[in-house]
Amino acid sequence: MKKRIGCLVMLLSLSFFGPWGLVSPLTSTPVGASQELGAKVNVNTATAAELQTLPGIGQVTAQRIIEYRTSEGAFGSPADLLKVKGIGQSTLARIGDRIEVR
Repeated sequence: MKKRIGCLVMLLSLSFFGPWGLVSPLTSTPVGASQELGAKVNVNTATAAELQTLPGIGQVTAQRIIEYRTSEGAFGSPADLLKVKGIGQSTLARIGDRIEVR
C-alpha cells in the first residue's frame, strides 16, 4: 500500500512540475523565465537570462548580443541584430514582435 501511495505521489508531482521541476504547469515556461505576457525585451539593456526568453536565442547567442552591444554600442534598430553572429533573417522574424530597441 505504501508503495502505491509513493508511486501516486511521484506521478502527481511529475504531472504538476514536469520531469525535473523546471516547467511551470500552467504556462510551460521555464522557471526563471518570468517575462510578463506581452512585455517586450529591450535588447539594449536585457540580461542574458532575459534574452534567452526569446525564441531561438540560447546562452551563446545571448552572450554574443551582450558582447556586441558592449563593444559596438546600443542597437539602433531591430535590424542591427543581424550583425550579431548567429542571428539571421529567420531568427529576427521570430523575435521581431517580442523585442524593442530603446
